[in-house]
Amino acid sequence: MSTDRRKTPLWDVHKQLGARLIDFGGWDMPVQYTAGTIKEHKAVREAVGLFDVSHMGEAYLRGPRVREAVEQLTTNNVAAAPAGKAVYTLLCRPSGGIVDDCIFYKRSDDEFFVIVNASNTTKDLEWFREQTRGLCDVVDVSDETSLVAVQGPKAIAMVDKLAGGTLGALTSFTFADATVAGVRCVAARTGYTGEDGFELACANADAPKLWTALLEAATPLGGLPVGLGARDTLRLEAKLPLYGNDLDDDHTPIEAGLGWAVKLDNRDFIGASVLRAQKANGVTRQLVGFKIDESVRAFARHGYPVVDRNVTPPVIGTVTSGGPGICVGGAIGLAYVPVARAAAGTPLTIDCRGKDVPATVVSGKFYKRS
Repeated sequence: MSTDRRKTPLWDVHKQLGARLIDFGGWDMPVQYTAGTIKEHKAVREAVGLFDVSHMGEAYLRGPRVREAVEQLTTNNVAAAPAGKAVYTLLCRPSGGIVDDCIFYKRSDDEFFVIVNASNTTKDLEWFREQTRGLCDVVDVSDETSLVAVQGPKAIAMVDKLAGGTLGALTSFTFADATVAGVRCVAARTGYTGEDGFELACANADAPKLWTALLEAATPLGGLPVGLGARDTLRLEAKLPLYGNDLDDDHTPIEAGLGWAVKLDNRDFIGASVLRAQKANGVTRQLVGFKIDESVRAFARHGYPVVDRNVTPPVIGTVTSGGPGICVGGAIGLAYVPVARAAAGTPLTIDCRGKDVPATVVSGKFYKRS
């Protein structure tokens, strides 16, 4: 392994657990453990899985005018949220293109905590500072904060028990300060798997203690540590977009099907005028989910072209994410296609390394928890 990869405070734990580590945006991260991606994926769907997501970036935005700053930055109505609420939002450029997607946690009217994508931490925090021009303090706490996600149908009861019964009443997309297994945490009822669960932020020094207690509690329940491989297959089944694949500077939240996270009424944030026009006039391309039948042994991967052999040039769209539908069968993926091809049931053709593979547009999530 190259010595210049960054390590989370749980790196030694991953080594002890037999994880296969890969370079992930400059971090040495577990892609899978000894059970393998399929078993890890199923453990999250059926029981509980633990994820080290300490590579994510974290910051505080603080100050008497922080709500003004947050109002400018976010497509969703973050500034007006009640304290204790977590809000998923996009950050947009004036063009409507996406800087990142992230979750803001409103602690009070003068303090917000935000978790951003790992590869975007530096870019995002510079963007916050540039755009808010001193309206608030932006305090980067990424290097002192660890983040562990606990996801699955058995996650809530398990974490609640370790927190002495203080967290079971938290509703989806809310958070609270808590002590979990003796470790002080910010516990948020959020996740990136399509399952219920918590994301627990704690000080780096406490991360191994927290992880060990969680794994001890999870193991008898059929729980497993989960690597980036299953994190990707889980989020794809739940049709959760990934920045750098499905979201980027060149696509807007409206095109990405995230209009629900864009609140335009009486608001003027960065990119709002473009998004307002797109909502009014419609868009020319749309991010859609698609499925390849199990009988066709093929996966569509990021970057594969969507083609129509009856037109010139034949490329009409691009696959942004793809992989096996572990709990939904077949192969699944996301692609940007012309709006005329975006309706559920529409047949698509994907060029999978020189072989034309039939696929069908699917509306909504591939997997919905019961």
